[in-house]
This record gives sequence, structure tokens and C-alpha cells, in this order.
Amino acid sequence: MRLSCIQENLNKGLGIVGRAVTTRSILPIISNVLLVTDQSRLKLVATNLEIIISCWVGAKVDEEGAITVPARLLTEFVGSLPNDKIELSVAPPGKAMQVRCARFEARINTLSAEDFPPIPAVAGGVATQIDAEALRQAINQVVFAAAVEESHPVLTGVHTNFDGGLLTLAASDGFRLAVHTTSLSTPVTEKTEIIVPARAMAELSRLLADQEQPVEVVVNPARSQALFRLKNIELVSQLIRGTFPNYAQLIPRSYATRTVVAIDDFLRATRSASIFARDGSGIVKIQVTPGSELKPGKMTISTRAEELGDNVGEIDALVDGEEAKVAFNVKYLTDVLNVLHDGQVALETTSPSSPVIIRPVGATNYIHVIMPMFVQW
Repeated sequence: MRLSCIQENLNKGLGIVGRAVTTRSILPIISNVLLVTDQSRLKLVATNLEIIISCWVGAKVDEEGAITVPARLLTEFVGSLPNDKIELSVAPPGKAMQVRCARFEARINTLSAEDFPPIPAVAGGVATQIDAEALRQAINQVVFAAAVEESHPVLTGVHTNFDGGLLTLAASDGFRLAVHTTSLSTPVTEKTEIIVPARAMAELSRLLADQEQPVEVVVNPARSQALFRLKNIELVSQLIRGTFPNYAQLIPRSYATRTVVAIDDFLRATRSASIFARDGSGIVKIQVTPGSELKPGKMTISTRAEELGDNVGEIDALVDGEEAKVAFNVKYLTDVLNVLHDGQVALETTSPSSPVIIRPVGATNYIHVIMPMFVQW
């Protein structure tokens, strides 16, 4: 194998696929990145066996070939080089790769490309396209609500439902639920439900940051793998087997009090309270007071840490209904407020022990449900 490419392009490509590299594995080969020539380009591939990320880099290929090298070592070395032409070469018997750039040179030990996990060809199933920014926003507004603990594997994923011209993403860790619906650019001919690992969705969101073209999504017939194809990048994810809970049953259909506040004000008051809450029990209390003809309604956000002290913040609110009290895990509250855009948010409450709905005002495609904490008022 012998080729040359620009340092900036190779460095960017290694950074993209490097997110899939695992350093804790009994298989040394998956700590490596696969380099393979592909139609006058250099293809970089990395995997942790749950996701596979491939990235194509422009290159001048003088001799075809494939090899794997330690991902971290190559990435750090390429990142230290000047923005100049890099020459990569592997001579028989292929035990080392030579890297040259300007006045720098290195030899890196290699492993055979034949030992690298095969790259699955995801085709023949359900296929669609979606606007990159719409998909990125949908992922960002739900992925944080997925469970981290592996005790319930289906909850560590994002329920992904393709139905006609709509895509609905949902995630829940048992204490909160996030649901986002958006439009597909290309409707699907068959309703398809899959569970994509939250880690894979988070990586996909990062890749979408610079994407302008629509994203192609393909689910294989066995519903075991999904392919997300971007410009010069492909991400293949293994899918989680199992049945996702019927989350529609968890969403309250009515409320006793609806409180509308500015997102910026609410987030500022919550962040202030979280400083005390993290050293206490992690609980923030919210009390809503309706207004009168002469006085606007208000929301009071407070917390108390026995050893440190307490905190109280007050913001204006438009209150429809009776006075309400509810307590939250402060992290759950800040997580959802952080992913909402500027504007207003509505809290719909029924009682201190009932699930609370949070939804941005003016938007009908997103809903967030949080289970309250039980506290002494």
C-alpha cells in the first residue's frame, strides 16, 4: 500500500472514526483503525463491535492495499504533524507502516487487515432519508433520557419508529421520558420500529454537526443493524433486541395547573439551585402561585443542603389553574431545559406525586415527562 494525502484531511478523518475505538478490549485488533484504499480514496474504519464508523478521505493512491494500525498512536502522531502532504506506505511483509510528512518520519507496527472485524453490508430492508438538522435536533432532545445502567437493556437505547412520513424518537430511564417527532424526507413503505443504542445515537448526533445533505437511513431485513449514511461518513449500529415499553400510557392526558415561564429564566434559576442541590439530596422544589389582576403569577425554585445552607429563586410565570407544588431531581430538570431553544416552556402538573409534563410553548413535536420526588413540604 502506498498513498499520499493532506495532513488536515487525515487528521479530521481519524478524529471522526476514533470515537468508535475502544481501549478496553480483549481483542487488540479493535484498538486499531483500518486503513484501506477505496476507489482512489483512503477509507478509515474503526469499531467497538457495537458501532462501526467509516470515513473516506481524499488521497492519491499509488498502490492499493489495506492494513490496521494502533488508532490512538496514529491519531496523536498525525495530529502533531504540520499541515502538509503525508505519505503512507506499507512494504511486504506488511509488519510496519511508514509515515512521512515534511521533515518528520515514523514507523508504526501493524496488524493484518484480514483480522479486522468484517464491515456489514446493510441493505435490502427499509430505507429512507431525513434532513440532517432535523435528525440532530430530534436525537439531542431525547438521547440524554436513556438509561445508563444495563439492568434493562432496552432502556439504554432510543426507540426509533418510522411510520409513513414521520420519525418518532423516544427514550426513558424509568424516571423520565422524552419523545420527539419529526418528518422524513422520504416516507417509508413499511412501518418499522427499532431500538438504537443511545451511545450510537450520541455519536451520530456529533457527526451530523457539519452535515448539510440529507441523511440516508437503512435498516436491514433482520432488524439487527441500521446504517446511517452521511457525506463521506457511514455509521453502522447493532440494534438492541427486545420490546420497548408502551410509553404512550405514561403521558398524562390532563392537568390541574399549567405554568408558562421563560426558558432562560427557568434554566438560570435551576442552575443556581443545583449548586446547593448537588451537595444535598439533589432535590429542587418548585412552587407555583397564580397571579391576580394586579400581580403576575410566579414560580419559586428552592433547595436546601443541611450542611451548607439554602437557595431560593423567583421568576415570573403565567399560571392557569390552582397553586401547585412539585419536587424534582435537579439533574432531570436541567437536562431537559438545556436542550430547549429560546422561548417559553410549559409545566403541566396534577399533584405533587403525579408525572409532570414539560413542553416548549408553540411546539407540538416534543414532550418530556418527569416523575416527581417525594418530599416534606
